Amino acid sequence: MSFHSLWRDGLGRVLRNPLKKSVDAEDHGKGKRSPKLCGTNYPVSIAFIVVNEFCERFSYYGMKAVLTLYFIHYLGWDKNLSTAVYHAFSSLCYFTPLLGAVIADSWLGKFKTIIYLSIVYVIGHVVKSVGAIPDVGDSTAHVVLSMLGLILIAFGTGGIKPCVAAFGGDQFDEENTDERRKFFSIFYMSINAGSVLSTVVTPILRGDVQCFGGDCYALAFGVPAILMVIALVVFIAGSGLYKKSPPEGNVLLRVCQCIGDPEREKKANGHLLHSFYQFAIKNRWRNSKTSPERRHWLDWAEEKYPKRLIEEIKMVLRVQILYIPLPMFWALFDQQGSRWTLQATRMNMDFGGGFVIKPDQMQMLNALLILVFIPIFDMGIYPLIELCRIKLTPLRKMTVGMILAALAFCAATVVEINVIKTVVEPSPAKESLVQVYNLMDSDVTVKFPGHSVFSEPLKSHEDPTGYTALPLADEFELHTVTVIHSGAEYQCALTFTERTAYSLFLHPAQPGGSVCKLVEDYITKSETGAAYLRFINTHTENINITVGTAEFYAAANYGISHNVSVARGEYKGVCKIDSSHYQIDLGLLDFGAFYTVILSNESDGLTLKKMEDIQANNIHIAWQIPQYVFLTAGEVMFSITGLEFSYSQAPASMKSVLQAGWLMTVASGNVIVLTVAEGAGMEQWSEFLLFAGLLVGVSIIFSVMAYFYTYVDPDQLDKIFGDNKDNEKMKGFDSKKQEMLSLTDMPKQTKM
Repeated sequence: MSFHSLWRDGLGRVLRNPLKKSVDAEDHGKGKRSPKLCGTNYPVSIAFIVVNEFCERFSYYGMKAVLTLYFIHYLGWDKNLSTAVYHAFSSLCYFTPLLGAVIADSWLGKFKTIIYLSIVYVIGHVVKSVGAIPDVGDSTAHVVLSMLGLILIAFGTGGIKPCVAAFGGDQFDEENTDERRKFFSIFYMSINAGSVLSTVVTPILRGDVQCFGGDCYALAFGVPAILMVIALVVFIAGSGLYKKSPPEGNVLLRVCQCIGDPEREKKANGHLLHSFYQFAIKNRWRNSKTSPERRHWLDWAEEKYPKRLIEEIKMVLRVQILYIPLPMFWALFDQQGSRWTLQATRMNMDFGGGFVIKPDQMQMLNALLILVFIPIFDMGIYPLIELCRIKLTPLRKMTVGMILAALAFCAATVVEINVIKTVVEPSPAKESLVQVYNLMDSDVTVKFPGHSVFSEPLKSHEDPTGYTALPLADEFELHTVTVIHSGAEYQCALTFTERTAYSLFLHPAQPGGSVCKLVEDYITKSETGAAYLRFINTHTENINITVGTAEFYAAANYGISHNVSVARGEYKGVCKIDSSHYQIDLGLLDFGAFYTVILSNESDGLTLKKMEDIQANNIHIAWQIPQYVFLTAGEVMFSITGLEFSYSQAPASMKSVLQAGWLMTVASGNVIVLTVAEGAGMEQWSEFLLFAGLLVGVSIIFSVMAYFYTYVDPDQLDKIFGDNKDNEKMKGFDSKKQEMLSLTDMPKQTKM
């Protein structure tokens, strides 16, 4: 949860004009006053709205916290597809608020819009939860139900975003402006409380509760669904206490109605930007040779449109041009829940004392840090910079915010480079990977014909040195491997396949003279941090092994069990040989490690030798903290400043257009990520570096644009043109259109 999300959730609409009287009090409530809380000036109705917002935010962020891992582990998608779908869903959640604003302002009103779209929201959660139950249909059904659920959730959460905060602001009387402002602080806290709590709880429900034989995604999605039901019930419970504004008409809808059909201008009841632009361009084209040159191309609309409207649209266009580079910031920012979560799965998550964090819980750092950083920047950093006589304008702050976000991805790059040192990358075409285990009683020498991959003797029962690349002449190649032990020489005919990893076990000669056993290996690390374990049985009897809830079977005479994942932890196992049971102490099976355990029969009983095939995750997850610090600091300087700048540079009648533009930058940023994730095909560290470089380049472009930007004061329009509508020369407009064009009578703007 972030500060820009707060604005996206609708606070911007009311905070822009806190002194404006509620439409309901004027036109619908006829002076009706809501009951107050305990003798204060706070309406009782806001308690229902705050609880509703807490539950709704819990349901959304709780579901989203486990979404990427759900795609990978439950639906079986790869990392790139999972990232692409995650950001496609996020992008849709940013587009749909426009639809919710249009429905609320032009058709149902805010109250009914919240009710109806919350029902859609609940249905989406239920469908999503059902899709996470393994017993419901096959894999295709799970994908269909999951995607349908996400689409319904996107329409539900996006549709109510523009309405809830504004609806809460409508509950206050005109004279209670201080209480209204404090309400938004409480509202903001409820958003962050829901976000932080859900990103802690739902990963626990996913990983610590087992159902249907694995991680319990059905429960992790089901609890947010229950919270959304509670949110809806609580909101409906306060119905009799609310002030309910009637639909007011939506300026964005009127703009859309005009596109493609200029004749609709005659039917619309608002100012139509498309028609305005069309007239200005046509008039300039027709009269450019016969009329004097004008300072701005929009000035050619003066023959038909009022000068005040022309100046307002100029202000909006100048800000919207500055929006063009902004999507790149959001492309980096929203990867916290996708790429950064996947990075966390390959790190050491143990903080000691039995406290182990889950990879999808790290996202809560942003919500916690934003609450810490806002007062630090406002009361510490910014005043200190001013004392140094450095002029830090809003656009300069935004540029610095971009640089900080780029630094966050540079930090993520450094972390990723160190993380992948413990990862075994699959071999390319015409190449295999091989590691050798010496289970003989002394050193052995291994020779591959035409290659010197193992030039040094291998010591007995020593951990393998890691996988070595073995070149192949074709997709498959038969190698006759020579094994030399205690002066004896053995020949092993082994077939290797490209893009495959193998373990070659060398053991004492068995009946038939064989000393080699080649096993194909699984080398992909678990995305949940689990360890992988297998057993080699040197006994002459079969062995059944139980480790926790995992079951293993290793046949006699160097039989090898399957690789089975077990959660990270300290383990003791039970081995069953015929009717005898033996306890074995496996010790710590660490995050992401692969272990081979050799079971031997000694005079004093069963003994074991634990070997580490693939190194455990040795980079601690705390190394992600710097990148979260940089990114959150960048958010404070970029997002908060950007919103304040945008609304300070546009007249009240045009703020809805700016909100739509800001929303589109966030949606476009998510589109950038899904495009790169699906199309670039880069290693993760290089992808992080690419995003950092792109943002640095964009910040340079933005700083140049900012250099040529001149700050304006929209309130000066009142001094220049006056508040009286008759002072404007409304050419070609009837009285109804004049009323719609005035600053004071513009319909309420849409919200983020």
